Amino acid sequence: MTHEMNPQQTAESLGLTFSKQTPGYLNLCIRSGQQLLTSGHVSDLKGKLGADVTTEAGYAAARNCAEKILNSVWNTHGTLNGLRVLKVLGCVNTTLEFTDQHLVINGCSDLLHQIFGKDGDGFHARSALGFAQLPTGAAVEVEAIFEVIS
Repeated sequence: MTHEMNPQQTAESLGLTFSKQTPGYLNLCIRSGQQLLTSGHVSDLKGKLGADVTTEAGYAAARNCAEKILNSVWNTHGTLNGLRVLKVLGCVNTTLEFTDQHLVINGCSDLLHQIFGKDGDGFHARSALGFAQLPTGAAVEVEAIFEVIS
């Protein structure tokens, strides 16, 4: 009999680390009823898709946003277990001509699928939008909504 890893174990096996956050100006993840709603989390990578940032680098930046989101969720919920991913909003700093926002935000969605299951609690609704600019010049910003299921 094989032992399947839970979402927290899966995340840790993928190299994600979790650390306590000091409250700041905004709440990075707030619980309302059975939902966890996150603030937008920006990538460490700065720049504009379609100009100085490649789609591949944008994909990695979206994954970076997901890692930050999961750390904020962990701070609020105490674990990644017992959660279902409901909705992801991905914002991509792009030129007017760039049309692969969805391929960039796949960096976030793919990580959530890996951790929570593509055919299960990780199968989420999503929007991927292009923006003229994002705070601090970030390449990507992502926010998410989770449901507490146990």
